[in-house]
Amino acid sequence: QAQLVESGGGLVQAGGSLRLSCAASGRAFSSYGMGWFRQAPGKEREFVSAITWNGGWTYYADSVKGRFTISRDNAKNTVYLEMNSLKPEDTAVYYCAAGRPATTSPHDYAYWGQGTQVTVSS
Repeated sequence: QAQLVESGGGLVQAGGSLRLSCAASGRAFSSYGMGWFRQAPGKEREFVSAITWNGGWTYYADSVKGRFTISRDNAKNTVYLEMNSLKPEDTAVYYCAAGRPATTSPHDYAYWGQGTQVTVSS
């Protein structure tokens, strides 16, 4: 149904920025809500951000509000996560996911990317 590939992760110093991209293939990308989740070692996968099919609504975990921005370009079948003011606590593998509709629960997403590592040094 859908294949998602994340990119843009890497090593950044605290206070720096990264932009993650998630390129989608498959049917009807524009009809899916999209989410970003992250998982740190020894932790459960947690919600980061989500965006509705037309970009009209966005949602953020309290831990990233004011620092991260989610957006999408349906013409390019791509969703982005702009991460600013990064903290060491943001270190995790970041995953994009597609669902109908977008929610804050990873259990509601059927399609996942392979993840991209984000490491924030102090």
